[in-house]
Amino acid sequence: MIKVTAKGSFGKSEQFLKRMKNRQQFAGLEKYGPIGVKALAAATPVDSSETANSWYYEIIRRPGYFSIQWLNSNMEEGVSVAAIIQYGHATGNGGYVQGLDYINPAMQPIFQQIAADMWKEVTR
Repeated sequence: MIKVTAKGSFGKSEQFLKRMKNRQQFAGLEKYGPIGVKALAAATPVDSSETANSWYYEIIRRPGYFSIQWLNSNMEEGVSVAAIIQYGHATGNGGYVQGLDYINPAMQPIFQQIAADMWKEVTR
């Protein structure tokens, strides 16, 4: 037989569970959308600045799911210009243009801050 005894208050645990239930801990993530857009715009290689100025974000909320997506609306022939800058692309004459990893370095500090903020929320 196992016997468990607990002393003290469960107030903090109950507060945390209520915040989780109401998803209040995710409300602060709204602030990261514009920060990410600004970081991506600043990091995007500039030719005409169209791609740099085409970043935006969307917040997705569904039961059990919360997400921030950073997107770019500059498209050429159905292909995201931001993606071909990031990953590279073939040229019309058989050549290849090497990609430039500009998205990951721009977003890494933001992802780290989100993780740190969420950790603070979980442990408070």
